[in-house]
Amino acid sequence: MDLIDGLRAFVATAQTGSFTAAAERLGISNRLTSKYVAELEAQLGARLLQRTTRRVGLTPAGERLLGRAPAWLDELEDLLGSVSEDARGFKGTLRVSAPLTYGESHVTGLLTRFAAPHPDLTIDLRLSDAYADLAAEGIDLAIRIGTLTDSSLRARRLGQICMIVAAAPGYIATHGAPDHPEDLLHHACIHDTNARRSNSLRWRFGPAGAPREVPITTRFMVNSARVACNLAAEGEGIVYCPDFVLGPDLAAGRLVRLLDAEETPSFDVNAVYLAGAVLPRKVRALIDFAAAAMRTG
Repeated sequence: MDLIDGLRAFVATAQTGSFTAAAERLGISNRLTSKYVAELEAQLGARLLQRTTRRVGLTPAGERLLGRAPAWLDELEDLLGSVSEDARGFKGTLRVSAPLTYGESHVTGLLTRFAAPHPDLTIDLRLSDAYADLAAEGIDLAIRIGTLTDSSLRARRLGQICMIVAAAPGYIATHGAPDHPEDLLHHACIHDTNARRSNSLRWRFGPAGAPREVPITTRFMVNSARVACNLAAEGEGIVYCPDFVLGPDLAAGRLVRLLDAEETPSFDVNAVYLAGAVLPRKVRALIDFAAAAMRTG
């Protein structure tokens, strides 16, 4: 057994809590993952994991090793990568997490452009509106929108999105346009239940320091900003969605912006990664690439 393989298997098992999850992260079999850890324990002469039928836990020796091994492996990967990547480009797997709609509309294309000059690089893109556990799932980088509250993560701001109110020209011709946010109570509104504060049938207006929440009358509630946008474009009502979702329909004239004199919430788009670990060169390069791409639009 290679010592590096043993350490990687141990770290993945300790972070995910099971040999099965560790094997999935490493791309090897459950049996081989368990074998690598057992051989590492034999080589060190110390038990690192407490095994049960449902989960594995760390022994005191395992806790000490886990405290230093991830950073050492990151340093080693960065060192080895720096030797080969200048000539051949990045290689290995880069795991990225992103929100579903934003990932489909923005992140996928960005990753395609980033990966183009690196034929040996594999992109593992995981799209979900649920926050991924970066350590447990082996995520190198997450794209997140909104306020960050997890102190175990570091972030770099990439850009900003804002909320927009819009409706189809046909809807406006039939029902008129609201002059004030309070008029939304008398219109058919399409509510994105994935949005922040989605449990409240209210839309937020005004500056961040003194926002006001306006009640709405809903015609459709849907847990997809993209579907909400499509429904609005079909004339089903007024929508309140991020600019990156509505942008193409606004540009094509399928939707018209409403209440544009009113201030609406804006949210930062961040690249998020684990604190305390050495950031691999390919992850640093992706963050720089994403920041530059978002600055230029």
